[in-house]
Amino acid sequence: QVRLVESGGGLVQAGGSLSLSCAASGRTFSNYAMGWFRQAPGKEREFVAAISWGGSSTFYKDSVKGRFTISRDNAKNMVYLQMNSLEPEDTAVYYCAAAESPLAYVLEHFRSWGQGTQVTVSS
Repeated sequence: QVRLVESGGGLVQAGGSLSLSCAASGRTFSNYAMGWFRQAPGKEREFVAAISWGGSSTFYKDSVKGRFTISRDNAKNMVYLQMNSLEPEDTAVYYCAAAESPLAYVLEHFRSWGQGTQVTVSS
């Protein structure tokens, strides 16, 4: 499995922006589709965004379309989530995840997970 470490979370006011990063190590990064998930207190972990192993295809949760952008740099073994126009409803722990597949967005297909980074959006 690939090891994943997220960074970039924090506290931001509604309407603000944050950029999350995820560093991967241990396996060939370009063999993995990558995803971002989030989990708010008392709620199940949910899909946010995914990107194919080559970076040509992306998928988003409907509520973040047009506000969030997922990207990856296979040369640096990094995946990113740029979050703009943040809303209090975006408050959650955000997790980076890897699936050994060309493309994936179903939680159960992701076998490697980071430890998570807290994002808090104040109103």
